[in-house]
Amino acid sequence: MDLKNKTILLISPQAWGTMHISKHHYAITLSRLGNKVFFLNPPNQNIAYGKHIEILPSQIYPGLSLIYHRLRFPFLFKFHALPVFHWFMRFHIKGILKTMGISVDIVWSFDQGNLYPFKFFGKKPFKIFQAVDEPGDKMALAAAQGSDLILSVTKEIVEKYTSLKRPCHLINHGIGEDFFLPFPGLKNGKKKHVGFSGNLLRADIDKDVLLKIISDHPQVVFEFWGSYKISHANLGGLDNDESRSFIHSLHRHNVILHGPVSQTRLANELQRMDAFLICYDIKKDQSKGTNYHKIIEYLNTGKVIIASNITTYQHQPALIQMVKERDSNCLLPALFTKVMSNLEHHNSLALQQQRKAFARMNTYVKQVERIQDIIGSLSQPML
Repeated sequence: MDLKNKTILLISPQAWGTMHISKHHYAITLSRLGNKVFFLNPPNQNIAYGKHIEILPSQIYPGLSLIYHRLRFPFLFKFHALPVFHWFMRFHIKGILKTMGISVDIVWSFDQGNLYPFKFFGKKPFKIFQAVDEPGDKMALAAAQGSDLILSVTKEIVEKYTSLKRPCHLINHGIGEDFFLPFPGLKNGKKKHVGFSGNLLRADIDKDVLLKIISDHPQVVFEFWGSYKISHANLGGLDNDESRSFIHSLHRHNVILHGPVSQTRLANELQRMDAFLICYDIKKDQSKGTNYHKIIEYLNTGKVIIASNITTYQHQPALIQMVKERDSNCLLPALFTKVMSNLEHHNSLALQQQRKAFARMNTYVKQVERIQDIIGSLSQPML
């Protein structure tokens, strides 16, 4: 069954904004494939007036509309009176569907907070639950109840949802079309440049190790793309003394903070890098060091990735150079030094081609095709 010419309600726990991760990329890809996609933002808890449901067509992506909404009941009910919260949500979801004004074929949810139980969408839509983070509590498991298909980016997460007795499948992170556009070929100076893209306000960045690597290599230019101020963080993040101190420490002569940029610009500028760095504290990490969306985008450049331990790629040293330890990054600075001192080998033509080939096998279009094949293999066809 083709995932084309369908009306899809895509539920995201992260708002639409400049920075895009898997939820946003699936919405863009599905709209480009000819579907009518409605991207449901998380409820806005910062306002108490105005329209409570508003749908605006995207000015960039034809076929994609953005749903902005606020709740007319306290969000705190979710934590203190969940049955009451869901009772209200039943009517709120009806309001969203009524405002859309069109019958929904697919409800595609990335929500692991169990805000929108599938049972409230009726029997007709095919229901896909896609978990891209570790289910941290029972609420994350409950969010998948009532789904027709469960997908995730790691085998560890997939295994945790098998208890629901629903079809569960592994689908890796993808890479968007913007990363395959022709680029003008920006160039660096003589210094080596190391890139990091992502939300710098995340609590799970191993700040001490990252700052040590930067300070140990003043001859290397470190470039960061992503939110470093809460004002431009559509993916959330911390705004506390520790976070502000970390950002302040990044303002060094060999660090460039670009902030959030468009996907086209990010794709272009990643091509300039000589290497990439991933440095997360697994004990705090929402993904538990299993997989990250940015990896495919880095691999697409062909350049070497130096990283904390990532289970999905543990046995693929040609793709990623990582520390073996799961509970500590204390050896990451030494690994970084070792790889950077032998970049000619790690960025050889053969290794670059292998990394690029892997990325091209994981475009979002190919991931949608894989999901389409999975749906077609189910005993009960989608529509």
